[in-house]
Amino acid sequence: MYKYPASVSFDEETGTWEIEFRDFETLPSVALSEEDIELEATEGLTAAIGDNINSRRLIPLPSQIAEGEIVVYLPLLTCLKAALSNSLINTSTRKAELARKMNINGPQLDRLLDVSHASKVETLEQALYLLGYEVSVVITAI
Repeated sequence: MYKYPASVSFDEETGTWEIEFRDFETLPSVALSEEDIELEATEGLTAAIGDNINSRRLIPLPSQIAEGEIVVYLPLLTCLKAALSNSLINTSTRKAELARKMNINGPQLDRLLDVSHASKVETLEQALYLLGYEVSVVITAI
């Protein structure tokens, strides 16, 4: 799964917590309270991944976690959408070509890549399979 490192710092001037991801060149996320850091970090990271998908840029694999950083976990659907986007780029497959293979139309494929759309896991798994990738899920205790 995609687990990204983030650094968190308190900005005395604004009274907010700033969250930065070294794997993404985006504006930092901001949390208004310490309790909201995890939620805001996940939302900011999801938005950054959505931007990469929309711009057809590879989504970087997570860097190693360094001391003092927090770990930000992505929802399963976001991980699958990131993997699908990277797979399209890595295999030089056009979205229209994959849509034809899946017997769906363009807007349906666009929704598969939309991080805010609740796609079916099975459909994402099928798309990845057609691109030569197998999906596996690992459950571990934390």
